[in-house]
Amino acid sequence: MPRERKVNAVISLNYRDSRPIYQQIKDGLRKLIVSGALGADEKLPSVRALATQLSINPNTIQRAYNELEGEGYLYSILGKGSFVSSAAGDNRHRQELERTVRAAVAELRYLGASEAELQALLKEDDHD
Repeated sequence: MPRERKVNAVISLNYRDSRPIYQQIKDGLRKLIVSGALGADEKLPSVRALATQLSINPNTIQRAYNELEGEGYLYSILGKGSFVSSAAGDNRHRQELERTVRAAVAELRYLGASEAELQALLKEDDHD
């Protein structure tokens, strides 16, 4: 039986952030999945439960879940809930991200960024 963990303690909402709340939730869940904090086939809280825990509208949670499902991070089982996909770290998404990074690096080079500056960007810790 898949286990369910409270994720509200790990997702922090910043109302001064320029990103919409659903995006902050989506990014927080994606980070938990990619880091392995949420494992494959792990059950997420219901939309209503997470909305109550975070004191926000259930539609906001539903939108985040729907987008993560569309991106392959989650899957839903009717009447059972949403679960972390075992294919969340699949190659297709990784290749997509690598293309994005390559395009950003090419643009930074065009704008005059040095090799040392690019290396420094790669070495930066995540400060979120």
